[in-house]
Amino acid sequence: MSLLVIDVVGLTPRLLPHMPNLQKLSSNGFSANLDTVFPAVTCSVQSSLLTGLHPRDHGIVGNGWYFRDLGEVFLWRQHNALVQGEKIWDTARRDKPDYQVANVCWWYAMGAATDLTVTPRPIYHSDGRKSPDCYTYPPSLHDDLTGVLGDFPLFNYWGPTASIVSSKWIVAAAGRIMVRHQPDLTLVYVPHLDYDLQRFGPDSPEAAAAAQEIDTTLGPLLELAAERGTTVVALSEYGITAAQRPLDINRLLRREGLLDVYSQAGMEYLDPWTSRAFAVADHQVAHIYVADQADIPRVRDIVAGLSGVDQVLDRDGQAALHIDHERAGELVAIAEPDAWFTYYYWLDWDRAPDFARTVEIHRKPGYDPAELFLDPADPRVKLRAGAALARKKLGLRYSMQVVPLDPSCVRGSHGRLPDTDADGPMLLCSDPTLGRDRIAATDVKDLLLNLGRT
Repeated sequence: MSLLVIDVVGLTPRLLPHMPNLQKLSSNGFSANLDTVFPAVTCSVQSSLLTGLHPRDHGIVGNGWYFRDLGEVFLWRQHNALVQGEKIWDTARRDKPDYQVANVCWWYAMGAATDLTVTPRPIYHSDGRKSPDCYTYPPSLHDDLTGVLGDFPLFNYWGPTASIVSSKWIVAAAGRIMVRHQPDLTLVYVPHLDYDLQRFGPDSPEAAAAAQEIDTTLGPLLELAAERGTTVVALSEYGITAAQRPLDINRLLRREGLLDVYSQAGMEYLDPWTSRAFAVADHQVAHIYVADQADIPRVRDIVAGLSGVDQVLDRDGQAALHIDHERAGELVAIAEPDAWFTYYYWLDWDRAPDFARTVEIHRKPGYDPAELFLDPADPRVKLRAGAALARKKLGLRYSMQVVPLDPSCVRGSHGRLPDTDADGPMLLCSDPTLGRDRIAATDVKDLLLNLGRT
Protein backbone atom coordinates (compact mmCIF):
# COMPACT_ATOMS: atom_id res chain seq x y z
CA MET A 1 0.00 0.00 0.00
CA SER A 2 1.47 3.38 -1.01
CA LEU A 3 1.32 6.27 1.43
CA LEU A 4 1.21 10.05 0.94
CA VAL A 5 2.07 12.19 3.97
CA ILE A 6 1.36 15.91 3.62
CA ASP A 7 2.76 18.30 6.21
CA VAL A 8 0.25 21.18 6.15
CA VAL A 9 2.11 23.61 8.38
CA GLY A 10 -0.15 25.42 10.84
CA LEU A 11 -3.22 23.20 10.31
CA THR A 12 -5.43 23.27 13.42
CA PRO A 13 -9.01 22.28 14.32
CA ARG A 14 -9.80 26.00 14.34
CA LEU A 15 -8.81 26.34 10.65
CA LEU A 16 -10.11 23.01 9.37
CA PRO A 17 -13.68 24.29 8.70
CA HIS A 18 -12.20 26.47 5.94
CA MET A 19 -10.66 23.41 4.25
CA PRO A 20 -13.34 21.14 2.70
CA ASN A 21 -10.90 18.94 0.76
CA LEU A 22 -9.00 18.04 3.91
CA GLN A 23 -12.24 17.60 5.83
CA LYS A 24 -13.32 15.02 3.23
CA LEU A 25 -10.07 13.19 3.79
CA SER A 26 -11.11 12.08 7.24
CA SER A 27 -14.83 11.63 6.53
CA ASN A 28 -14.24 7.95 5.80
CA GLY A 29 -11.09 7.80 7.89
CA PHE A 30 -10.31 9.60 11.12
CA SER A 31 -8.97 12.81 12.60
CA ALA A 32 -6.92 13.16 15.77
CA ASN A 33 -5.36 15.83 17.90
CA LEU A 34 -1.60 15.60 17.60
CA ASP A 35 0.41 16.00 20.81
CA THR A 36 3.48 17.70 19.44
CA VAL A 37 6.97 17.83 20.91
CA PHE A 38 8.77 20.76 22.47
CA PRO A 39 9.90 23.00 20.91
CA ALA A 40 7.00 23.08 18.48
CA VAL A 41 9.07 24.27 15.53
CA THR A 42 9.58 22.74 12.10
CA CYS A 43 12.93 20.98 12.36
CA SER A 44 12.32 19.52 15.82
CA VAL A 45 8.82 18.23 15.09
CA GLN A 46 9.59 16.82 11.65
CA SER A 47 12.55 14.95 13.12
CA SER A 48 10.29 13.46 15.80
CA LEU A 49 7.69 12.45 13.23
CA LEU A 50 10.28 10.59 11.16
CA THR A 51 12.28 8.98 14.00
CA GLY A 52 9.68 8.47 16.72
CA LEU A 53 12.07 10.17 19.15
CA HIS A 54 12.04 13.30 21.28
CA PRO A 55 14.59 16.09 20.67
CA ARG A 56 16.66 14.80 23.61
CA ASP A 57 17.26 11.65 21.50
CA HIS A 58 17.36 12.86 17.90
CA GLY A 59 19.27 16.05 18.77
CA ILE A 60 17.25 18.60 16.79
CA VAL A 61 16.61 21.04 19.63
CA GLY A 62 15.27 23.78 17.33
CA ASN A 63 15.52 25.17 13.85
CA GLY A 64 19.10 25.97 14.82
CA TRP A 65 21.45 26.15 17.75
CA TYR A 66 24.95 27.18 18.83
CA PHE A 67 27.46 24.70 17.43
CA ARG A 68 29.87 24.73 20.36
CA ASP A 69 32.62 22.89 18.49
CA LEU A 70 32.55 25.52 15.72
CA GLY A 71 31.79 28.58 17.85
CA GLU A 72 29.00 29.59 15.46
CA VAL A 73 25.21 29.89 15.47
CA PHE A 74 23.63 28.11 12.53
CA LEU A 75 19.96 27.86 11.61
CA TRP A 76 18.33 25.90 8.82
CA ARG A 77 21.15 23.44 8.13
CA GLN A 78 20.20 20.76 5.62
CA HIS A 79 22.31 17.64 6.19
CA ASN A 80 20.30 14.66 7.40
CA ALA A 81 23.25 13.36 9.44
CA LEU A 82 22.40 16.01 12.06
CA VAL A 83 19.28 13.96 12.89
CA GLN A 84 20.23 11.14 15.24
CA GLY A 85 18.24 7.92 15.40
CA GLU A 86 16.71 5.55 12.90
CA LYS A 87 14.48 7.20 10.30
CA ILE A 88 11.22 5.74 9.02
CA TRP A 89 12.76 4.57 5.74
CA ASP A 90 15.52 2.69 7.57
CA THR A 91 12.95 0.87 9.70
CA ALA A 92 10.71 0.09 6.72
CA ARG A 93 13.59 -1.39 4.74
CA ARG A 94 14.25 -4.01 7.38
CA ASP A 95 11.00 -5.68 6.24
CA LYS A 96 11.06 -4.49 2.65
CA PRO A 97 14.59 -3.77 1.35
CA ASP A 98 13.30 -2.12 -1.84
CA TYR A 99 11.03 0.34 0.04
CA GLN A 100 11.03 3.54 -2.03
CA VAL A 101 10.75 7.00 -0.44
CA ALA A 102 10.30 10.44 -2.01
CA ASN A 103 10.96 13.54 0.09
CA VAL A 104 9.49 16.72 -1.38
CA CYS A 105 10.71 19.60 0.79
CA TRP A 106 10.64 18.08 4.29
CA TRP A 107 13.64 19.38 6.22
CA TYR A 108 17.09 17.74 6.58
CA ALA A 109 16.62 16.25 3.13
CA MET A 110 20.19 16.43 1.85
CA GLY A 111 22.21 13.29 2.40
CA ALA A 112 19.16 11.35 3.56
CA ALA A 113 18.82 7.74 2.40
CA THR A 114 15.70 8.54 0.40
CA ASP A 115 15.31 7.50 -3.22
CA LEU A 116 13.99 10.81 -4.53
CA THR A 117 14.68 14.19 -2.96
CA VAL A 118 13.62 17.76 -3.69
CA THR A 119 14.61 20.61 -1.39
CA PRO A 120 15.10 24.37 -1.79
CA ARG A 121 18.73 25.22 -2.59
CA PRO A 122 19.61 28.66 -4.00
CA ILE A 123 22.51 29.24 -6.36
CA TYR A 124 25.06 31.38 -4.51
CA HIS A 125 27.00 33.08 -7.30
CA SER A 126 30.64 34.04 -6.81
CA ASP A 127 29.78 37.75 -7.13
CA GLY A 128 27.34 37.60 -4.20
CA ARG A 129 24.08 37.22 -6.16
CA LYS A 130 21.53 34.60 -5.12
CA SER A 131 19.28 32.88 -7.64
CA PRO A 132 16.32 30.59 -6.94
CA ASP A 133 16.81 26.87 -7.46
CA CYS A 134 16.46 23.50 -5.77
CA TYR A 135 18.58 20.45 -5.04
CA THR A 136 17.35 17.08 -6.23
CA TYR A 137 18.40 13.49 -6.03
CA PRO A 138 18.88 11.93 -8.43
CA PRO A 139 20.29 14.92 -10.32
CA SER A 140 18.16 14.12 -13.37
CA LEU A 141 15.05 14.89 -11.33
CA HIS A 142 16.04 18.57 -11.32
CA ASP A 143 15.71 19.07 -15.07
CA ASP A 144 12.60 16.92 -15.22
CA LEU A 145 10.79 19.07 -12.65
CA THR A 146 12.07 22.48 -13.67
CA GLY A 147 11.53 21.69 -17.34
CA VAL A 148 7.81 21.21 -16.66
CA LEU A 149 7.20 23.46 -13.64
CA GLY A 150 9.85 26.16 -14.08
CA ASP A 151 12.50 27.10 -11.55
CA PHE A 152 11.73 26.48 -7.91
CA PRO A 153 10.08 29.75 -6.73
CA LEU A 154 12.47 30.43 -3.86
CA PHE A 155 11.38 34.03 -3.31
CA ASN A 156 7.78 32.85 -2.90
CA TYR A 157 8.92 30.20 -0.41
CA TRP A 158 10.13 32.71 2.19
CA GLY A 159 10.43 36.47 2.53
CA PRO A 160 8.14 39.44 1.87
CA THR A 161 6.86 37.84 -1.35
CA ALA A 162 6.16 34.41 0.20
CA SER A 163 2.89 33.16 -1.26
CA ILE A 164 0.85 30.21 -2.52
CA VAL A 165 3.12 30.03 -5.59
CA SER A 166 5.74 27.96 -3.78
CA SER A 167 3.20 25.50 -2.37
CA LYS A 168 1.65 25.07 -5.83
CA TRP A 169 5.08 24.18 -7.25
CA ILE A 170 5.72 21.69 -4.43
CA VAL A 171 2.31 20.04 -4.81
CA ALA A 172 2.74 19.76 -8.58
CA ALA A 173 6.22 18.28 -8.13
CA ALA A 174 4.87 15.71 -5.68
CA GLY A 175 2.12 14.67 -8.08
CA ARG A 176 4.58 14.26 -10.93
CA ILE A 177 6.89 12.16 -8.77
CA MET A 178 4.01 9.94 -7.62
CA VAL A 179 2.93 9.25 -11.20
CA ARG A 180 6.38 8.76 -12.73
CA HIS A 181 8.19 6.97 -9.89
CA GLN A 182 5.44 5.39 -7.75
CA PRO A 183 7.23 5.52 -4.38
CA ASP A 184 5.91 3.58 -1.41
CA LEU A 185 6.08 6.71 0.74
CA THR A 186 5.85 10.30 -0.48
CA LEU A 187 6.54 13.09 2.01
CA VAL A 188 5.28 16.55 1.00
CA TYR A 189 5.78 19.82 2.89
CA VAL A 190 3.42 22.70 2.09
CA PRO A 191 4.33 25.93 3.92
CA HIS A 192 1.59 28.33 2.88
CA LEU A 193 -0.32 28.67 6.15
CA ASP A 194 2.89 29.70 7.90
CA TYR A 195 2.98 33.04 6.11
CA ASP A 196 -0.28 34.87 6.72
CA LEU A 197 -0.80 33.35 10.16
CA GLN A 198 2.46 34.98 11.26
CA ARG A 199 1.77 38.16 9.31
CA PHE A 200 -1.84 38.71 10.36
CA GLY A 201 -2.59 36.26 13.17
CA PRO A 202 -4.55 32.99 13.18
CA ASP A 203 -7.95 34.64 13.71
CA SER A 204 -7.63 37.09 10.82
CA PRO A 205 -9.60 37.02 7.55
CA GLU A 206 -6.25 36.53 5.81
CA ALA A 207 -5.68 33.32 7.79
CA ALA A 208 -9.05 31.91 6.73
CA ALA A 209 -8.32 32.86 3.11
CA ALA A 210 -4.91 31.18 3.28
CA ALA A 211 -6.52 28.00 4.61
CA GLN A 212 -8.99 27.98 1.72
CA GLU A 213 -6.20 28.66 -0.76
CA ILE A 214 -3.96 25.80 0.34
CA ASP A 215 -6.94 23.45 0.53
CA THR A 216 -7.82 24.25 -3.07
CA THR A 217 -4.20 23.73 -4.10
CA LEU A 218 -4.13 20.31 -2.43
CA GLY A 219 -7.32 19.20 -4.16
CA PRO A 220 -5.73 17.66 -7.30
CA LEU A 221 -3.06 15.85 -5.25
CA LEU A 222 -5.71 14.34 -2.99
CA GLU A 223 -7.73 13.27 -6.04
CA LEU A 224 -4.63 11.68 -7.56
CA ALA A 225 -4.02 9.74 -4.36
CA ALA A 226 -7.65 8.51 -4.30
CA GLU A 227 -7.43 7.39 -7.93
CA ARG A 228 -4.26 5.43 -7.19
CA GLY A 229 -5.55 3.86 -3.99
CA THR A 230 -2.91 5.70 -1.97
CA THR A 231 -3.55 6.18 1.75
CA VAL A 232 -3.25 9.85 2.72
CA VAL A 233 -2.13 11.32 6.02
CA ALA A 234 -2.27 15.10 6.44
CA LEU A 235 -0.73 16.50 9.60
CA SER A 236 0.76 19.62 11.06
CA GLU A 237 3.78 20.30 13.25
CA TYR A 238 2.27 23.06 15.34
CA GLY A 239 -0.49 25.63 15.49
CA ILE A 240 0.22 29.33 15.25
CA THR A 241 -1.33 31.49 17.94
CA ALA A 242 -1.83 35.23 18.21
CA ALA A 243 1.37 36.90 19.44
CA GLN A 244 2.22 40.58 19.28
CA ARG A 245 4.89 41.11 21.96
CA PRO A 246 8.51 40.85 20.77
CA LEU A 247 10.98 40.13 23.59
CA ASP A 248 14.52 41.44 23.12
CA ILE A 249 16.31 38.81 25.17
CA ASN A 250 19.79 39.44 23.72
CA ARG A 251 19.55 43.17 24.29
CA LEU A 252 18.75 42.41 27.93
CA LEU A 253 21.79 40.15 28.24
CA ARG A 254 23.95 42.81 26.62
CA ARG A 255 22.77 45.53 28.99
CA GLU A 256 23.64 43.22 31.87
CA GLY A 257 27.21 42.92 30.57
CA LEU A 258 26.85 39.27 29.57
CA LEU A 259 26.68 39.50 25.76
CA ASP A 260 29.60 40.84 23.72
CA VAL A 261 29.70 42.21 20.19
CA TYR A 262 32.49 43.15 17.82
CA SER A 263 32.43 45.94 15.25
CA GLN A 264 33.31 46.05 11.57
CA ALA A 265 32.56 48.86 9.12
CA GLY A 266 30.39 50.58 11.72
CA MET A 267 28.21 47.48 12.20
CA GLU A 268 27.94 45.22 15.24
CA TYR A 269 28.07 41.44 15.19
CA LEU A 270 27.32 38.97 17.96
CA ASP A 271 30.53 37.65 19.49
CA PRO A 272 29.74 34.15 20.77
CA TRP A 273 33.40 33.42 21.52
CA THR A 274 33.69 35.99 24.32
CA SER A 275 30.09 36.37 25.46
CA ARG A 276 29.31 35.02 28.90
CA ALA A 277 25.70 34.44 27.82
CA PHE A 278 23.64 34.89 24.66
CA ALA A 279 20.40 33.50 23.27
CA VAL A 280 19.52 31.78 20.01
CA ALA A 281 15.95 33.01 19.51
CA ASP A 282 13.57 30.59 17.79
CA HIS A 283 9.99 31.88 17.74
CA GLN A 284 8.65 31.45 21.30
CA VAL A 285 11.71 29.54 22.50
CA ALA A 286 15.24 30.76 23.19
CA HIS A 287 18.26 28.60 23.89
CA ILE A 288 20.55 30.52 26.24
CA TYR A 289 24.20 29.49 26.11
CA VAL A 290 26.15 30.28 29.26
CA ALA A 291 29.93 29.94 29.09
CA ASP A 292 30.58 29.64 32.85
CA GLN A 293 28.40 27.34 34.96
CA ALA A 294 28.78 29.78 37.84
CA ASP A 295 26.80 32.40 35.83
CA ILE A 296 23.75 30.17 35.31
CA PRO A 297 21.78 31.25 38.41
CA ARG A 298 22.30 34.93 37.63
CA VAL A 299 21.39 34.52 33.96
CA ARG A 300 18.30 32.52 34.91
CA ASP A 301 17.11 35.25 37.25
CA ILE A 302 17.78 38.01 34.70
CA VAL A 303 15.85 36.24 31.93
CA ALA A 304 13.02 35.21 34.25
CA GLY A 305 12.58 38.88 35.12
CA LEU A 306 11.98 39.89 31.49
CA SER A 307 8.29 40.73 31.06
CA GLY A 308 6.74 38.20 28.67
CA VAL A 309 8.92 35.24 29.72
CA ASP A 310 6.82 32.34 31.01
CA GLN A 311 9.48 29.81 32.06
CA VAL A 312 13.25 29.42 32.17
CA LEU A 313 14.29 25.77 32.10
CA ASP A 314 17.50 24.46 33.60
CA ARG A 315 18.65 20.94 32.73
CA ASP A 316 16.07 19.35 35.04
CA GLY A 317 13.33 21.46 33.51
CA GLN A 318 14.55 20.55 30.04
CA ALA A 319 14.45 16.86 30.95
CA ALA A 320 10.77 17.17 31.86
CA LEU A 321 10.09 18.43 28.29
CA HIS A 322 12.47 15.91 26.65
CA ILE A 323 14.87 18.52 25.27
CA ASP A 324 17.90 17.88 27.50
CA HIS A 325 20.36 17.23 24.67
CA GLU A 326 23.94 18.49 24.61
CA ARG A 327 23.04 20.89 21.79
CA ALA A 328 20.46 22.69 23.95
CA GLY A 329 21.38 25.85 25.80
CA GLU A 330 22.33 25.69 29.45
CA LEU A 331 18.98 27.42 29.90
CA VAL A 332 15.90 27.41 27.68
CA ALA A 333 13.39 30.28 27.89
CA ILE A 334 9.74 29.96 26.89
CA ALA A 335 7.67 33.03 26.04
CA GLU A 336 4.16 33.68 27.25
CA PRO A 337 1.41 32.78 24.73
CA ASP A 338 1.19 36.27 23.20
CA ALA A 339 4.96 36.89 23.05
CA TRP A 340 7.99 35.75 21.04
CA PHE A 341 11.76 36.27 21.08
CA THR A 342 13.75 38.49 18.72
CA TYR A 343 17.39 37.78 17.91
CA TYR A 344 18.33 41.50 18.07
CA TYR A 345 21.48 42.27 20.07
CA TRP A 346 22.40 45.83 18.99
CA LEU A 347 21.40 48.78 21.18
CA ASP A 348 21.76 51.49 18.54
CA TRP A 349 19.65 51.06 15.40
CA ASP A 350 22.42 52.62 13.31
CA ARG A 351 24.79 49.85 14.40
CA ALA A 352 22.62 47.00 13.12
CA PRO A 353 24.43 44.75 10.61
CA ASP A 354 23.43 45.13 6.98
CA PHE A 355 21.96 41.63 6.90
CA ALA A 356 19.35 42.68 9.48
CA ARG A 357 17.36 44.48 6.76
CA THR A 358 17.55 41.55 4.34
CA VAL A 359 16.17 38.04 4.06
CA GLU A 360 19.22 36.23 5.40
CA ILE A 361 18.24 33.06 7.23
CA HIS A 362 21.78 31.71 7.46
CA ARG A 363 23.59 34.77 8.83
CA LYS A 364 21.16 35.91 11.50
CA PRO A 365 21.87 34.29 14.88
CA GLY A 366 18.18 33.59 15.41
CA TYR A 367 14.84 33.42 13.65
CA ASP A 368 13.44 36.65 12.19
CA PRO A 369 9.71 36.66 11.28
CA ALA A 370 10.04 40.30 10.19
CA GLU A 371 11.48 38.84 6.98
CA LEU A 372 7.88 38.24 5.91
CA PHE A 373 7.33 42.01 5.59
CA LEU A 374 8.36 44.95 3.46
CA ASP A 375 9.29 47.71 5.89
CA PRO A 376 6.00 49.60 6.49
CA ALA A 377 7.92 52.59 7.85
CA ASP A 378 9.78 53.11 4.55
CA PRO A 379 7.60 54.89 1.94
CA ARG A 380 10.15 54.07 -0.78
CA VAL A 381 10.60 50.42 0.09
CA LYS A 382 8.91 49.11 -3.06
CA LEU A 383 10.95 51.45 -5.25
CA ARG A 384 14.16 50.31 -3.62
CA ALA A 385 13.13 46.68 -3.94
CA GLY A 386 12.38 47.22 -7.64
CA ALA A 387 15.75 48.89 -8.19
CA ALA A 388 17.53 45.99 -6.48
CA LEU A 389 15.61 43.51 -8.60
CA ALA A 390 16.55 45.39 -11.77
CA ARG A 391 20.22 45.20 -10.78
CA LYS A 392 19.88 41.49 -10.25
CA LYS A 393 18.28 40.97 -13.67
CA LEU A 394 21.18 42.86 -15.22
CA GLY A 395 23.59 40.44 -13.55
CA LEU A 396 24.86 43.07 -11.08
CA ARG A 397 25.38 42.73 -7.36
CA TYR A 398 22.42 43.83 -5.31
CA SER A 399 21.20 44.00 -1.73
CA MET A 400 17.48 43.79 -0.99
CA GLN A 401 17.39 46.07 2.09
CA VAL A 402 13.64 45.94 2.71
CA VAL A 403 13.04 44.07 5.99
CA PRO A 404 11.83 46.20 8.92
CA LEU A 405 13.87 46.49 12.11
CA ASP A 406 10.68 47.16 14.06
CA PRO A 407 9.13 43.70 14.64
CA SER A 408 5.78 44.99 15.92
CA CYS A 409 4.13 44.04 12.61
CA VAL A 410 4.29 40.31 13.51
CA ARG A 411 0.92 38.94 14.65
CA GLY A 412 1.45 35.19 15.16
CA SER A 413 4.03 32.79 16.53
CA HIS A 414 4.59 29.24 17.83
CA GLY A 415 7.12 27.12 19.65
CA ARG A 416 5.59 26.61 23.09
CA LEU A 417 3.29 23.66 23.60
CA PRO A 418 -0.32 24.58 22.75
CA ASP A 419 -2.63 25.66 25.55
CA THR A 420 -5.76 24.30 23.82
CA ASP A 421 -6.48 21.55 21.29
CA ALA A 422 -8.19 24.08 19.02
CA ASP A 423 -4.87 25.86 18.52
CA GLY A 424 -2.72 22.73 18.38
CA PRO A 425 -1.68 20.54 15.47
CA MET A 426 -3.74 17.65 14.17
CA LEU A 427 -3.59 14.54 12.00
CA LEU A 428 -6.11 13.44 9.38
CA CYS A 429 -6.07 10.02 7.74
CA SER A 430 -8.09 8.52 4.88
CA ASP A 431 -7.87 5.01 6.38
CA PRO A 432 -10.01 4.36 9.50
CA THR A 433 -8.23 1.14 10.43
CA LEU A 434 -5.93 2.65 13.04
CA GLY A 435 -8.23 5.47 14.09
CA ARG A 436 -7.89 7.24 17.43
CA ASP A 437 -8.73 10.60 18.99
CA ARG A 438 -5.17 11.61 19.97
CA ILE A 439 -1.72 10.69 18.81
CA ALA A 440 1.70 11.72 20.04
CA ALA A 441 4.16 13.07 17.49
CA THR A 442 6.58 10.36 18.60
CA ASP A 443 3.98 7.69 17.68
CA VAL A 444 3.41 8.95 14.13
CA LYS A 445 6.34 6.97 12.73
CA ASP A 446 4.81 3.68 13.90
CA LEU A 447 1.39 4.74 12.63
CA LEU A 448 2.81 5.40 9.17
CA LEU A 449 4.69 2.09 9.14
CA ASN A 450 1.53 0.22 10.12
CA LEU A 451 -0.57 2.04 7.50
CA GLY A 452 2.00 1.05 4.89
CA ARG A 453 1.48 -2.60 5.80
CA THR A 454 -2.33 -2.56 5.49
